[in-house]
Amino acid sequence: MIIILKPHIGRNSPEFQQILDVLRNKRNITTRIHEEIGSQQTLTEIYLIGDTALLDRNEIESLPGVERVVRVSEEYRILGRHHDDRRPTGFDYNGVRFSQDSLNVFAGLCAVDTPEHVERMMQALRDNGQVCTRMGAYKPRTNPYAFQGHGRECLPWVFELAGKYGIKVIAMEITHDSHLDEIREALQRTGNPTGVMLQIGTRNTQNFELLKIVGRQRELPVLLKRGFGITLEESLNAAEYLASAGNRNVVFGLRGMKTNMGDPHRNFVDFAHVPVVKRLTRMPVCVDPSHSVGSRDRAPDGLLDIQHVTAQGIIAGANMVLVDFHPAPQKALVDGPQALLLDELPLFLEDVAIAREAYDKRQTLARNFAAREKK
Repeated sequence: MIIILKPHIGRNSPEFQQILDVLRNKRNITTRIHEEIGSQQTLTEIYLIGDTALLDRNEIESLPGVERVVRVSEEYRILGRHHDDRRPTGFDYNGVRFSQDSLNVFAGLCAVDTPEHVERMMQALRDNGQVCTRMGAYKPRTNPYAFQGHGRECLPWVFELAGKYGIKVIAMEITHDSHLDEIREALQRTGNPTGVMLQIGTRNTQNFELLKIVGRQRELPVLLKRGFGITLEESLNAAEYLASAGNRNVVFGLRGMKTNMGDPHRNFVDFAHVPVVKRLTRMPVCVDPSHSVGSRDRAPDGLLDIQHVTAQGIIAGANMVLVDFHPAPQKALVDGPQALLLDELPLFLEDVAIAREAYDKRQTLARNFAAREKK
């Protein structure tokens, strides 16, 4: 059960203390406090854990300061979209909004290689009005002899270049809890010129100890990619690990499923699950067309497969796109064959806008139809 307090009711208010006094007299009930911090107000929620079935919902809703009470029966207790649940979705981070209504493009290098390439990428993003990017400093690889990323050595100049070109958020995968400390240290040492969204890659979706550690910090949001060989339910439970540890600023990423049925693409594209995730949870949903397709193959209509797959995700309601670009793909140290070119960035962004416009029109159509049905 979740008790949602009125916007002006905080931890220090007498109403809050009165609610806790009432709850202390309930047997087999423990409480967990969470604050949903928005750009204009902070919402306080009290999670009741234990034997909540016997609690009188009307009694709790009648307490001063209580906005409403939500009964939780689904597995995703914190991130789930429960029955009659109107809590706001999304969060703000470093001036960028992430929600089930927004759309942000994170175009960039799958793996950081040289300062020159990073700077050219960020300059192109700035020139095209973008404030987000992806930059891989730590790269888990199937082959132990493959390039594993520059790691902590590249962080200072990557962050400084991001600040130079107005990049506000960098999606950066980590594979070990020490990487979290290295990112924090580099951000502080460079004066926090940008922000970082920690990425949990598909190989670590069920690295539960890493999820707990990342979840216990709240200053950096998290992009959790779906596990490549597990069910959607198992991956959503992995996201719940992050939230249960304390960090609810989570974006769920779809990046394709590992199966031969996906041939000739790198992975079987799972972007039809975008609306499913949005229905089951309150998380924004990201699509990763580059790692789903894995090539620059072009259809007879002149569009790249990556463009087609991106449009599928956006028309289904995706809120974030993670896509590989590179100034010189032939020199890329990771996934060069699937990277788009910098001069293709304006085309890609315009194609994204067209798909988003189509999604908006579909939403309007559905709302108008529903309004007619009510008459």
